[in-house]
Amino acid sequence: MSRFLKLSQTLWHCQYHLVWVPKYRYRVLNGDVGIEVQNCIRAFSEQKGCKIIELNVQIDHVHLLVMVPPKISISDYMGMIKGRTAIRVFNKFKSLKCKPYWGNKFWSRGYCVDTVGLDSDMIRKYVKYQEQKERRVEQPDLFS
Repeated sequence: MSRFLKLSQTLWHCQYHLVWVPKYRYRVLNGDVGIEVQNCIRAFSEQKGCKIIELNVQIDHVHLLVMVPPKISISDYMGMIKGRTAIRVFNKFKSLKCKPYWGNKFWSRGYCVDTVGLDSDMIRKYVKYQEQKERRVEQPDLFS
């Protein structure tokens, strides 16, 4: 089975490591709040056709390893995840919103994103030997 996924006209394997934190890096992602954040991330990712590889909600930050289809930009994906989880958390845990320093923001601005791609040595070998491989495939036609 291929590790690539398919869209109508695309084979893809776009994997990202994302990290983000609550506003002021408050340590609020424990207990029921952490479970709610985790459930929201899973549900909203599934709605967008994204596949979660790993998800770890720490007390003051979130690590997410996810495959996002190329038709969805990472900024749109993160905007949706952060925005919708904040709404759900504030609606479910109204005591969090009572603190004046939160405002209407649950997450800090920004996030960290890193691509997780193919091994660079494997890509170099593929690029280097691809022409030779194509010649071998085309060569029998020349001598038929």
